[in-house]
Amino acid sequence: MLERDLLELVEKIQNYQTEFYDIEVKEAHEGCPKKLYDTISAFSNQNGGGILVFGLKESANFEVVGVYDPADLQKKMTEQCKQMSPIVRPVFTFCKSDDKIIMAAEIPEIDVTDKPCFYTGKGRLTGSYIRVGDSDEQMTEYEVYSYDAFRNKYQDDIRLTEKVPFSMLDKNKLDAYVIGLKNKKNRLVTINNDEIYELMGVTKNNIPTLAGTMMFCKYPQGYFPQFCITAVVVPGYEIGEVGNMGERFIDNKRIDGTIPEMLEEAVRFVYKNIAIKTIIDRETGQRQDKAEYPMEAVREIILNALIHRDYSIHTEGIPIQILLFKNRLEVKSPGGLYGRFRIDQIGKAQPDTRNPVIAIMMEDMSLTENRYSGIPTIRRSMKQFGLKEPVFDDVRNYFFVTLYNEPVNATKSEAAGDLVAFCKVPRNRTEIAEYLGLKTNYHAMQKYILPLIEKGKLKYTIPDKPKSKNQKFVSE
Repeated sequence: MLERDLLELVEKIQNYQTEFYDIEVKEAHEGCPKKLYDTISAFSNQNGGGILVFGLKESANFEVVGVYDPADLQKKMTEQCKQMSPIVRPVFTFCKSDDKIIMAAEIPEIDVTDKPCFYTGKGRLTGSYIRVGDSDEQMTEYEVYSYDAFRNKYQDDIRLTEKVPFSMLDKNKLDAYVIGLKNKKNRLVTINNDEIYELMGVTKNNIPTLAGTMMFCKYPQGYFPQFCITAVVVPGYEIGEVGNMGERFIDNKRIDGTIPEMLEEAVRFVYKNIAIKTIIDRETGQRQDKAEYPMEAVREIILNALIHRDYSIHTEGIPIQILLFKNRLEVKSPGGLYGRFRIDQIGKAQPDTRNPVIAIMMEDMSLTENRYSGIPTIRRSMKQFGLKEPVFDDVRNYFFVTLYNEPVNATKSEAAGDLVAFCKVPRNRTEIAEYLGLKTNYHAMQKYILPLIEKGKLKYTIPDKPKSKNQKFVSE
């Protein structure tokens, strides 16, 4: 970072009157903050790292107060970074503003194979942090496990399910699977069925694996009740809104069975509950039904959730969720993106596969291509329907896919214009996030509220305390 970059960063913080997911402000006017390990850990663990800015006073509208001693601050900051595991190597930048010195410490992201970065004095489980919005939060045991799982290549889809007897696997389904395999793979023709089960991951040491259970068990949810799908149709735009008769859900169903069975039943549930338009071809006079969402995209989203969800013991109590709102379809899958893969790479790069055995089984049963064409298919289908781009989001232990039924020409500027009108009456962060259909208040602040404040179209109702829990926003 150059000096001018740091000055521009300070100006940005003062203009927006807030910290950011990758920027943390510390005063350091009278000494070095004693406990920085939570932020150092969080920045090291997040995509792109982050920046600590010293010499601004948050409680005084981020006024420049300067640091007490640049050399000593740098030294003590470095000492704290050495107490992390692995050791963090910050990059320092200094600049002057109003004859006062400001210091920035850039914290680089560490490689995923070294994550999580944690404070050695608290240990791996309690000393690992993650950035949530503009705050640092302790990682859950599952978040720590997810890094270990990738680094050590744990395969939860072939963990043994010793409580499931082999007799509970459906013989007809297994026979059909083996016949299909032998038709496709000549080398398996001379191998007996029991050996094929071992080779393909259906069993391990003659005990059914999780993949074998979820693909062929007569009733998998008898052993794993929450490895299912919960599907609901909401009468409004958010959970909690009720219909004209006070109903919370228009339809509500728990979908269970094997993975192939859940896939087909979930697709039927969505089709039954979305709007279907009847279109008459002017030239042929033939009738054609057009669904509210492209069913090809819907199937791919549900398929991806079933194949790529986390099947570890940490998520045994969490089902996949399908939520149908008036303006959107959401599919929420336990387990965020796996390994090195990032949101901006979706549909462009080949990801690591969390459950390779399940994925191959689904391919062998001709239920998926397993060629990483799902995301391009979803995007293409939405475009053909004239609908907005699908939204993919990795939100702390969950992967979300959202399809909107709004046409592609509904722009962000239109949404912002509607928001200004919505805020003729003072609104808080939660009300605005719900109005925009966003999952977090933080995204509402960063993408909509703060830019409109900067343009003078919205203002704080409590300008002296931008972060007040009672803060609302009103149109000028």
